[in-house]
Amino acid sequence: MKDRVKEKVALLPDQPGCYLMKDEKGEVLYVGKAKSLRNRVRSYFTGSHDGKTQLLVSQIADVEVIVTGTPTEALILECNLIKKHRPRYNVLLKDDKSYPYIRLTREKHPRLEVTRKKKKDGSRYFGPYPNAGAAQQTKKLLDKLYPLRKCKTLPKRACLYYHLGQCLAPCEFDVDPSQEEAIAREIVRFLSGGYREVERDLRKKMEEAAERLDFERAKELRDLIHHINAVMTKQNIIFNDDIDRDVFGYAVDKGWMCVQVFFVRQGKLIEREVSIFPHYHDPEEDFHSFVTQFYHETPALPKEIYLPVGTDTEWLGQWLKGVHVRVPQRGLKKKLVDMAAENARIALEERFRLMERDEERTVQAARRLGEILGIGAARRIEAFDNSNIQGTDPVSAMVVFLDGRPAKQEYRKYKIRTVNKPDDVETMREVIRRRYTRVLREDLPLPDLILVDGGKAQMGAAVDVLENELGLFIPVGGLVKDERHQTARLLAGDPPREVRLDRRSQEFYLIQRIQEEVHRFAVTFHRQVRRKTMIRSRLDDIPGVGEKRKRQLFRHFGSIERMKNATIEEYRKAGIGDKLARKIIEALRSEEPAGSSSSSAGEKG
Repeated sequence: MKDRVKEKVALLPDQPGCYLMKDEKGEVLYVGKAKSLRNRVRSYFTGSHDGKTQLLVSQIADVEVIVTGTPTEALILECNLIKKHRPRYNVLLKDDKSYPYIRLTREKHPRLEVTRKKKKDGSRYFGPYPNAGAAQQTKKLLDKLYPLRKCKTLPKRACLYYHLGQCLAPCEFDVDPSQEEAIAREIVRFLSGGYREVERDLRKKMEEAAERLDFERAKELRDLIHHINAVMTKQNIIFNDDIDRDVFGYAVDKGWMCVQVFFVRQGKLIEREVSIFPHYHDPEEDFHSFVTQFYHETPALPKEIYLPVGTDTEWLGQWLKGVHVRVPQRGLKKKLVDMAAENARIALEERFRLMERDEERTVQAARRLGEILGIGAARRIEAFDNSNIQGTDPVSAMVVFLDGRPAKQEYRKYKIRTVNKPDDVETMREVIRRRYTRVLREDLPLPDLILVDGGKAQMGAAVDVLENELGLFIPVGGLVKDERHQTARLLAGDPPREVRLDRRSQEFYLIQRIQEEVHRFAVTFHRQVRRKTMIRSRLDDIPGVGEKRKRQLFRHFGSIERMKNATIEEYRKAGIGDKLARKIIEALRSEEPAGSSSSSAGEKG
């Protein structure tokens, strides 16, 4: 840490506020908020961090803080500072959206208009609508149904709208105020979810006109009914009330975040918004920042906001007074949040598939990666990863990428022979020896670059075998993951050093794909091996639990851990009698067999 920054951090107050991290040129790198400025800023310079945070910290030359009275004030200030400075390490929304409303003005002769500004002027506002088109379409429908004035400034004589029966022409005739009030009440009822009643009234009038043989009027009413259905019922009703709701879900992968917002208006899911962007910090923190910016300085506030499980709602609830911020735990609301999250996951997958299909960019990424490492074009890359659980059934796997694309026909699997304990270094040593001894013996093509999953120790083992045992001088890189098991850093050189790659670049995305692919291949192979050696389940030792009951238990509880912690009442719901339930609970809560482990615990790649 630079001396100047170190001195500043030591003197920071234990108060809420915002902090601005700047580089040597004085440009703002990151803006954050904190309940305690001293603790939050100090955390950046102590302990271990992933590669993204380390890259940010390495560029910090100065820290500026602004103390606020409350954490809520810090929240609002953070939004203003992000919009002003647009720091490269902050989550940034693409634009400042303001959503349209339909406004019923409070004038002597009221009228309808579409506006993006919500003012305290006594007017009635309905919405927000997901886009201007939806708002304009609804207003046009209301203009046909209700003859309020259309002109912003009253003309001297009646216009075409009067002759079409869509205006009372207060510009030329005296209009009874009670008549306009009645029309305004009808509009309010319509926009508050009562359009079904309006539709029924119109259908009744249409039938009466047909009985009178006034087919022209009946046709006009029929067209209006069809228009109502087209505009107002594009989605099935999902709630029985008329409460406006915004539903959030998000997904993260490969250093990117996707947030989906579902807009529920008048009980219907009418629209969604999708935002995809790179993120640099804890996913929850970056999602928090996104939601804050989403509602900053916008009147488009629903009555309720639903957020994913695990989200801290206190900060948003205190700021958006009058809005109920909730984390649904069950039922339709929870399903809607899960649906938003699933859509976010699918959107990210589509983004990555599109990136993978771009052949030219992929080839160029492999070429540029080789240039960055100083080895020329890295056309052939071979990557290795190990997998074991507490040293049992250790395996290793190799994947091959040619011109940045996986060559699956050249993938190889290895059962480790000389290592019977958790030792990634010795495992790497064995698999590198076996692979390149065969390459030399069979005159197979040599790679331009070897990547190993791990840090300096794994790299050292690979280099030692290649150079000192086999006489091969092939560049070796190490792929280091962060605490969330995502690619964080690339090490290369002798001695190994971190290679700085822009995480938005195709080169960084390429090494992420390689690391994830070799990890997937190694873990899949390890599970295949383990499946053959795992003969019994812990439930098999319990009298009265056969295959049928095992399937029944797993369908209901999902895991042994949940069975162990369940109550007798929960077993009843699963269709298990009290006596057998007690046997199962007692057996599962007894001491576990030595060396037992869950199927995922400790799995390494």
